[in-house]
Amino acid sequence: MSERLQPGDVAPAFTLPDADGTEVSLSDHKGRKVIVYFYPAALTPGCTKQACDFTDNLELLTGAGYEVIGISPDKPEKLAKFRDKESLKVTLLADPDKQVLESYGAFGEKKNYGKTYMGVIRSTIVVDEEGRVERALYNVRATGHVAKIIKDLGIQDT
Repeated sequence: MSERLQPGDVAPAFTLPDADGTEVSLSDHKGRKVIVYFYPAALTPGCTKQACDFTDNLELLTGAGYEVIGISPDKPEKLAKFRDKESLKVTLLADPDKQVLESYGAFGEKKNYGKTYMGVIRSTIVVDEEGRVERALYNVRATGHVAKIIKDLGIQDT
């Protein structure tokens, strides 16, 4: 099981394909704050709600200096369908081999209905301009999570 990140840790570097197959790296965003969120699967109700919440608040977040990147084990083709079907504006990245999920502590043991299995742990990591972890939130809920982040980061809706 991978270690969970703590504030102050250096955020693990990554380069993954987006929904169009274009490589995106964390280092592309150096000098800007990045909200990296990990979700189990595109086109599922909870993940759709979360992605739509981020899209609905994207202007507010980018206005406050934050970029938003969603990462799941889905392949780019599925991410493209998800983006197009839901009119998503956030950057969605594919991590089918789960290396980035593991390096961020967002893949591991989960319990559901008394069963234990390995899966994606819904997580949000806020990375500062220097590439360090500012906040590391694990086992977050899909609903209401974006509003909580905005409140926690002290971003004001003007």
